[in-house]
Amino acid sequence: MSCIAARKHDSLCVFANVWVLNGWKRRTAMAGSTLGNIFKITTWGESHGKALGVVVDGCPAGLPLSEEDIQKYLDRRKPGTSAITTQRKEADQVELLSGIFEGKTTGTPISLMVRNTSQISADYTEIAENYRPGHADYCFDAKYGFRDYRGGGRSSGRETIGRVAAGAIAAKILAQMGITVFAYTRSIGPVDADLTKFNRTTARSTITAMPDAEADEKACAYLQQAREACDSVGGCMECLVEGLPAGIGDPVFEKLDANLAKAIMSIGAVKAVEIGDGAEVSRHTGSENNDPFRMENGKVTKISNHSGGILGGMSDGSPIIVRAYVKPTPSIFRPQQTVNRSGENTELTIRGRHDPIIVPRAVVVMECMTAITVLDAMMMNMSAKLDSLVEFYR
Repeated sequence: MSCIAARKHDSLCVFANVWVLNGWKRRTAMAGSTLGNIFKITTWGESHGKALGVVVDGCPAGLPLSEEDIQKYLDRRKPGTSAITTQRKEADQVELLSGIFEGKTTGTPISLMVRNTSQISADYTEIAENYRPGHADYCFDAKYGFRDYRGGGRSSGRETIGRVAAGAIAAKILAQMGITVFAYTRSIGPVDADLTKFNRTTARSTITAMPDAEADEKACAYLQQAREACDSVGGCMECLVEGLPAGIGDPVFEKLDANLAKAIMSIGAVKAVEIGDGAEVSRHTGSENNDPFRMENGKVTKISNHSGGILGGMSDGSPIIVRAYVKPTPSIFRPQQTVNRSGENTELTIRGRHDPIIVPRAVVVMECMTAITVLDAMMMNMSAKLDSLVEFYR
């Protein structure tokens, strides 16, 4: 055991990755892989390990669930499906390992796994000692004293397999309550989708995941120019939640918008999140920004939706609009200045199979992280009123 510091009343020691402070223990091994309060997910696995997956805890019993329900979501994020995705060939076939009996959830933890079948770790030999610009390599090494250079390990985009698998379950539960979650690509580089031409079928059929076919063509041409220049492109994703009743979320630390921002910002390469009008509200006056209320068919509605469906951390009954801005793929096929583990300046040219843009495959990840967050908030809301609790157990 190695003691870092010892005082008359305090002790701070390290043993087997456990910090001891005044009798309290805090583990310092890799944390932060669990999300949620009641509907809780824990993802596991590495990009070039044997498999990746997720454990979902808190899923109610009685939900009809099959591997096909999960697979259709995973197929939207898997690589090798178009010219603008990495050509790593993975089936990303999901296996349901637990929590299901006779086709329905049992209320016990659900474990899902996807095996890696197309690892080419040799592609990453050159970066074993060199930090890739724009990646988490240096930060990971500074924190843990090592890094899995085979595609980034836990920092890889393949970690999102577990999120998507869990989100597919959350989305199916929400659908039972008439709540839909739908994400799409809002922009790629300078090309914006024209939302007056918004078409859900188009968003699911274009390779950019744009809901506007004309914008999709322009974006593909722009991406081709970037590829020819050995460069990459960023973009913006947007997600709509419709059918959510008012009052979901909390007014202080469990705000619905705060938890959505945390969940979506946890997606690799997302650098900013907006709700509703987002950053534009700083340019508005109060009279422009406020959404007037009115009664319609016996229900409280809003004339506009600048709030993006959330007021005071709680849903207001309008569609929730969340936007996420994604940086360009950091792996680009041109020489870049960097530093190696020995502290020497050097030049690095990245090889391997990489997406020229992250956005189209990240759209389903945003959709699933939104579904997980909304479902967890709804579960927490069930005990907000005494009447609801009494009525349930009466």
